Amino acid sequence: MRGSVYYQTAELTKTIFQKCAKKEDKINPQHLHYQKISSYNTMKSYRDIWNNLFNYLREHLNIKDCEQITSEHIMAYIDYKIEYYPSKQYLQKIISALGKLEIALNKYSKAKYSLPIIYDFSIRTSLLSEAVNLKLVADYYHNRTYVNPKELIKNLSNSKHQIAAKMELEGGARIEACTLIKEEQLLGTTIDEITKIKKGKIHTKEKGGKVGDVLISTTTYESLLQEIKKNNIFKINRAKYMTDIRETAKKLNITPEGSHGLRWNFAKNRLFEYANAGYTYEQSLLLVSKEMKHNRASITEHYIGG
Repeated sequence: MRGSVYYQTAELTKTIFQKCAKKEDKINPQHLHYQKISSYNTMKSYRDIWNNLFNYLREHLNIKDCEQITSEHIMAYIDYKIEYYPSKQYLQKIISALGKLEIALNKYSKAKYSLPIIYDFSIRTSLLSEAVNLKLVADYYHNRTYVNPKELIKNLSNSKHQIAAKMELEGGARIEACTLIKEEQLLGTTIDEITKIKKGKIHTKEKGGKVGDVLISTTTYESLLQEIKKNNIFKINRAKYMTDIRETAKKLNITPEGSHGLRWNFAKNRLFEYANAGYTYEQSLLLVSKEMKHNRASITEHYIGG
């Protein structure tokens, strides 16, 4: 489907919205209004989430056609939303909206093609259950650090995934900063003012257009440099990367905390480094938060359970 995000969600809305549809008809598989939405407010709230999803896919995964959405993209989006500690109720609304998106896409495809595309976003329900069971939603505090993150990284199936994971662990980079890196982003080596250790410097652009430098070990920096020299770019598939972390954690009998868990490890490690360098607790909170592309010290407190 061509057109802007808002045009595409408008077209999908037409397939699933039916003003004044009766409840008994909406649950009757034989009725024309089966699985339709009849509330303007509900439709608006769902469409807002669709817009957010489509904008996310355009910005981070270069998916511009909603007909190309797969379960892997749904998994990536939910994982992305969980990083920001949504409430259980909000996450449930996202899951419901994605369920209606699946229905809308199937209806649209069935009306358009003789051999329609089959969309299955059922993975969303297992991800919701996992998030609630592991207390990854804002109703609870849940320590998401890995006990042995280096062991997890060492066992990832893909060497590029290992490099990306080290960037998250060593530099606190968000996942979107690790999936695509060009040579001009590599700024050589520098001395970390806090630890006085030589590190590699990478210039990144993350969520909300926030830019800044990420410091990583010289070993990881050299691995990244060699990868870019081979392929002129460093690029990984976000969904496959997340799946690798999830499956590797399960094989090692480790609770899967996603790639975000590595940023939690970074936050705690970096806070300790600031303390050793003589910074006050309040100063350390704010400076670590800024390194992680946040603006408030309270965000770092969340990572450490404050």
